[in-house]
Amino acid sequence: MATTRIVMPDSAKRGSIVEIKTLIRHEMETGHRRDDMGKPIPRDIINAFVVTYAGDEVFRVQLFPGVAANPYFAFSTVATKTGELVLTWTDDRGGTTVEKRTLKVT
Repeated sequence: MATTRIVMPDSAKRGSIVEIKTLIRHEMETGHRRDDMGKPIPRDIINAFVVTYAGDEVFRVQLFPGVAANPYFAFSTVATKTGELVLTWTDDRGGTTVEKRTLKVT
């Protein structure tokens, strides 16, 4: 679907707050524009972004056409145990992008 960029630490102390920043390249077509031939361009936006950490959901966003292209999110979670962060974006066409990162907790 799209390319992503994720910035987060590789490791953290137990109980510390970890900030995760992510950017996904996506045009976020609203469905209100027309092409050069005058035909409507179908809507295609990322409509959901969900993050799980060690199997627990820690962040969820529902997006709408008013969101700019290439959405950027920054959020934080508490480092509780070594585990995998799974970031999932889903768009209107059914495309899904999944990125995984491991956070090592010491």
